[in-house]
Amino acid sequence: MESDPIKAIDFVEYLINTQRHRNPADDATALIERFNDHLVVNHYAEPYAPDDIVMPDDDIWFYRMPAAERPIPYKIHTIFEDDDLLVIDKPPYLATMPRGRHITETALVKMRVLTGNNDLTPAHRLDRLTAGVLVMVKKPELRGAYQTLFARREASKTYEAIAEYIPNLMNAEGPTIWENRIEKERGVVQAFVTEGPVNARTELVSVTPVNDAEQKILEATHGSLPRQARYVLAPATGKTHQLRLHMRDFAAPILGDPLYPVLHAVDDEDYTTPMHLIARTLTFIDPQTHEERTFVSTRPTGSL
Repeated sequence: MESDPIKAIDFVEYLINTQRHRNPADDATALIERFNDHLVVNHYAEPYAPDDIVMPDDDIWFYRMPAAERPIPYKIHTIFEDDDLLVIDKPPYLATMPRGRHITETALVKMRVLTGNNDLTPAHRLDRLTAGVLVMVKKPELRGAYQTLFARREASKTYEAIAEYIPNLMNAEGPTIWENRIEKERGVVQAFVTEGPVNARTELVSVTPVNDAEQKILEATHGSLPRQARYVLAPATGKTHQLRLHMRDFAAPILGDPLYPVLHAVDDEDYTTPMHLIARTLTFIDPQTHEERTFVSTRPTGSL
């Protein structure tokens, strides 16, 4: 099917039927309505008729009908906004962009709906379970400059994690550096540490035990806990799940992490016990103004 000419309606039907997370209402009637409403188009936004032939190299565009999603019970807060940028404080459990089963419950879709700006685009990504600073670009002509800045790792970031207090981790004679090699296989949820050249590097900036009041707040959510601490982390690289693996291997697993050290089923996800990892600060030289910008999340680490 992928290499032979095919009718447009048959190809769209195939794509719909092979979705991993399909809306049951996306049936034959909905398929015909897409074509009747001219919502199946080519690269030039020209509509396809149902019987038009699609060749192997042709583009075909249409909107998915999202399957039902559990609402995320946390609010998005705006940190900063001007004519070019919208910087938000992303809550946990909210994916940055649509992917897989997460379509409507994503930061991008929610902010496009809220602002009415369909050109809004993230300049970078945060893991779905990580909260904190997320920069979005308002204008298509500016996307490249900001996305390139992040792709080249020209922005500096600090994260805060809550985990069991492990004393004497800081190196008294210089920076405390955690490094190893992290790989992730396509289709496998967990990343893993392996032998080979280092490709993941994190600086442990500080470790501070939480106070008694913070400890009580954490235990009200997670049950009885050993003394917890706030770990400030500065990643020099951006491997998938890097901070989560580094905390597991060099300190203690992040409180509320559903993947490390033990993998929990997605269907068992409990929004009331989030993972305590926040992208706290983000600093970069703005490619438009050439001025230094710093954005800070005010989301409490211990009570999301």
